[in-house]
Amino acid sequence: MSETTAAHSRRGVAGLMLGAIGVVYGDIGTSPLYTMKEAFGPAHGLTPNEPEVLGVLSLILWSLILVVSVKYVGVILRADNRGEGGIMALMALAQRCLPLASPTTYLVGILGIFGAALFFGDGVITPAISVLSAVEGLGVLAPGLEQYVLPVTIGVLVGLFAIQRHGTHRVGTFFGPITVVWFLALAVLGIAQIAEAPRVLAALNPVYGARFLFTHGVHGFLALGAVVLAITGAEALYADIGHFGRRPIALAWHFFVLPALVLNYFGQGALLLADASAVENPFYRLVPGWALAPMIVLATAATVIASQAVISGAFSLARQAMQLGYLPRLEVVHTSSETIGQIFVPWVNRLMLLVVIGLVLGFGSSSALAAAYGVSVTGTMVITSILLLVVAHERWHLPTPAIVALAVLMLTVDLAFLSANLVKFMDGGWFPIALGIVVFTLMRTWRRGRELLLESTRDGSIDTAPFLTRLFANPPVRVPGTAVFMTAGKDRVPLALLHNLKHNKVLHARNVFVTIETVPEPHIDAQDRMHVVPLGQDFHRVIFRFGFMEEPDVPRAMSRAGDYGFAFDLADTTFFASRETVIADARRRKGMPMWRDKLFMLMSRNTVSATTFFRIPGNRLVELGTQVEI
Repeated sequence: MSETTAAHSRRGVAGLMLGAIGVVYGDIGTSPLYTMKEAFGPAHGLTPNEPEVLGVLSLILWSLILVVSVKYVGVILRADNRGEGGIMALMALAQRCLPLASPTTYLVGILGIFGAALFFGDGVITPAISVLSAVEGLGVLAPGLEQYVLPVTIGVLVGLFAIQRHGTHRVGTFFGPITVVWFLALAVLGIAQIAEAPRVLAALNPVYGARFLFTHGVHGFLALGAVVLAITGAEALYADIGHFGRRPIALAWHFFVLPALVLNYFGQGALLLADASAVENPFYRLVPGWALAPMIVLATAATVIASQAVISGAFSLARQAMQLGYLPRLEVVHTSSETIGQIFVPWVNRLMLLVVIGLVLGFGSSSALAAAYGVSVTGTMVITSILLLVVAHERWHLPTPAIVALAVLMLTVDLAFLSANLVKFMDGGWFPIALGIVVFTLMRTWRRGRELLLESTRDGSIDTAPFLTRLFANPPVRVPGTAVFMTAGKDRVPLALLHNLKHNKVLHARNVFVTIETVPEPHIDAQDRMHVVPLGQDFHRVIFRFGFMEEPDVPRAMSRAGDYGFAFDLADTTFFASRETVIADARRRKGMPMWRDKLFMLMSRNTVSATTFFRIPGNRLVELGTQVEI
């Protein structure tokens, strides 16, 4: 590699590191706002004396090392699905390694979907707790300002969700540099206080954490429910690997983010050793009086960035779920002409805003929300670990002792954190579980409903081969042009063709049956995009394959079909599609219960039509309606 190339490469890595700091680490970077405060809150029965402060600090430090540095950065970032990450990408990767219809494959799918449902819970709790904890600094600035905490929080959140339509890139460009300033501020505040009480550095020794757990019994176990708040946002490292790559994410963590976080946590610990009354809000008590107001503004901006990353992740996850058939087709707005991954999903944005405002008003404080936060995060982590073990066994072919060691290391920590948070079920931990069950039910109902719909459509359709044989024997009048019939069945006659023959009694000169296939890979190589099967007498079956991270733009794919020796003139092409109206048949009980049938019907009525989703131009489209019973 030449010196010039190496310099460009270094600049590229540095730019990606800066982007990762601004996007990937926003959530975990705002954890110091509330982690120590919650650890020494009334619910855990701890007092800020030296053994307990050092014990909690040691647990926080080694949780960051074991969970983030070892598990996520060291292991999970290597389990990418062709460069993409996130729990649904990991689920798809695990399923590809297993037999198609095995019970294990089904169980992996169930776990992945529930993990995605829990991620949506994380997506609404993160903005609520992060922004609320930052604005609560007003009460430290002046006690009389406490009455404005909730109104200001709601105002910030409304503004945050309102600007989503402008795109992640614009929001990130505006706020991104603030994250670097935030981490530098965390480090400086921590160093200043550590210098006042350097004995706090003894917590670097893991013995203090182990001793704390063994000597404090139930209180030590429950404290893990607060310690886990220090690692919230770790899932973002894996989810954003496709945007920044493994190396920049790892370098940003080891050499910038982790040191800044540790310094700030130890600074808060040093403050508690010097002044036990600071336990009320140790983060803001670190800040000198003259800098408190600017710090509140900086913290609020940092929490907006953290929330932005989670919201964008929810948009991406929703699109992946749509592509894989677990959510109905929703309107997707592309906010960048250069980066296809930058999207805005209006329905998801509106629903998230309503739930977030409900959380802020319902829980009222960041302390009350902390119990709800831990369950969603730890639940997702446990599922991620299980899916990773499947990949390690089936794809990496690690020996059994290595699999067992990996399982013990990851699941012992994850299950300990999850158990400590489940104890707080009645104090708010019920919310992410309830929300996860709702989202899981919606996703599974849509998936199963689509399967029943396809079965019903297949039962009422005709095999392609005998139909074409009869058609060719008695051909109707053929008119110039190309007719494209959109169909989900690869060996059945499209219903739109049957309706067209029945009512119009003509055929086009060239007829193409187009099927869209979404595969459990993020991207498809160009040579694998299109598959053409000649059926005789200018009839063809064309299968377009898209990855779950790609835009299923059919006209664009057809415009490039000439590269495969099968050119289309879109100006001379008419698209035919059937629009199904779903009816629940009470006599057919081999499918879902009636309440799920009705739920599926409701979701079907609110889905974007397939032709809109696949970008079929309206002026070239003929839609023919049909009723389908499930």
